[in-house]
Amino acid sequence: MRNALIVEDIAETRLWLGGLIANAWQGCQILDASNLATARKMLDRPLDLAIIDLNLPDGSGLDLLRQIKRDRGGVLCVVTTVMADDATVVSALSAGADGYLLKENPAGVLTRQLRQLSHGMPALSPSIARRIMDHFRLTGPVEVEARLTDREREVLALIGRGLRTAEVATELGLAETTVAGYIKAVYRKLGISSRAEASWHATRMGLRLEE
Repeated sequence: MRNALIVEDIAETRLWLGGLIANAWQGCQILDASNLATARKMLDRPLDLAIIDLNLPDGSGLDLLRQIKRDRGGVLCVVTTVMADDATVVSALSAGADGYLLKENPAGVLTRQLRQLSHGMPALSPSIARRIMDHFRLTGPVEVEARLTDREREVLALIGRGLRTAEVATELGLAETTVAGYIKAVYRKLGISSRAEASWHATRMGLRLEE
């Protein structure tokens, strides 16, 4: 990561998050904002990562997350919050979050999770990851998974390993537009909207073991 934006209203927490990023990626340039309005003014700058709190003085961080994913789809977005209820986690993942970290976790744990982003893995606090796995284990759409075609399973396996659309296209010898169509079909069949969710479905289906 070369450029990161921290959106957090508490100054001490902004400094703490900046330290986590510095430990995860030496030399990463850090911008920070204490509210949505300031953050939005920074979205035209080079960014690789956005760390977003949910409860901000002028609105919800989810609105900023959705805006970034709509306008700057290549920017990774990680939610950092104290809110661990299922509804909030699902809302963040549905908005396209690439990670969900709880501020209560030790700094070392959070740094390790952030580093996983560089390998195409979602940055998830351990308790959140367990709950997502339990949810998929108990309620996952097994019948829908069975209806994925062989090619769709291949694509899911590759995006589950962190490959981007262009890299999947190269791996499979397909056009990017064709791969994008497969990804759209997989997302629709699984009822998901983010690569974090795709990664967990691929793990649950055993597809990531095929690296």
